[in-house]
Amino acid sequence: MTEKIAWVTDTAALLDQATIEKYNVHVLPLHIVFTDMDIRETIDITSEKFYEKLQQTKEHPKTSQPPIGEVIALYERLKEEGYTCAIAVHTSKHLSGTYQTAFAAAEQAGFTVYPIDSKIGSFPMQKMIETGYALAEQGVAPQQIAASLTDMAERTRLSFIPTSLSQLHKSGRVSGTQLFLSNLLNIKLVISFEDGVATMKEKVRADKRARAYVVNQVGEDILHHGVTEVAIIHCNNEQGAEKWHEELKIAFPNVTFIVTELSICVGVHAGEGTLGLSWVQGI
Repeated sequence: MTEKIAWVTDTAALLDQATIEKYNVHVLPLHIVFTDMDIRETIDITSEKFYEKLQQTKEHPKTSQPPIGEVIALYERLKEEGYTCAIAVHTSKHLSGTYQTAFAAAEQAGFTVYPIDSKIGSFPMQKMIETGYALAEQGVAPQQIAASLTDMAERTRLSFIPTSLSQLHKSGRVSGTQLFLSNLLNIKLVISFEDGVATMKEKVRADKRARAYVVNQVGEDILHHGVTEVAIIHCNNEQGAEKWHEELKIAFPNVTFIVTELSICVGVHAGEGTLGLSWVQGI
């Protein structure tokens, strides 16, 4: 029997409309919960308006996965539309419960779903969908596609540099003393995803050194792991990302760089102005 595969993800991937339409991706919105409202990412608010509200709010917002009812409803609809299964690429299970919810929702909907823990967010999730879609076009079975994407998740990389530690302090990730010393000494953190967990990798003085650390990371993978495409990621800082873009094109002329925004669910903690790089080894 020929499989009719549905592609599912969440807004941590922050796919553009062209990609959504090209691969017919069904996107589940993550939620940002303020004291006075529950916002669905990409639906209820623009990133610019979100960061304005984030600056004004006194109580730090929380992030939330899509309600299980929404996921069940999606799977039931896909089943009714004649899909035989879905491959669901979700953000790291350490950041959101969406991946685990996919299993429970699939059981309740009576629909075959292959959930993938991308162990990350942003650009690599898009590359996983592109890769999986290409495999499906070649007639590869869904189980094998899921296995390939699970392996691919081990090769995803994302490192970012928060502009300041203010949002990390509000969300409880750093102490008041750390915030004070950071502001006083111009300390910058480099945060990288390791096995799905956002981990502090480096603490340096000055933004230039922090960027050099991240560039060195990607440079090693360009040299040793065949990286040909890198995303410059940002939290409502397109101007800063474009400036870095020009520098990186000169440093790595044989690599394709794209500029893309980070999910505001990451921006809740990282804060406006954050910049970083993301890539997949072997791509």
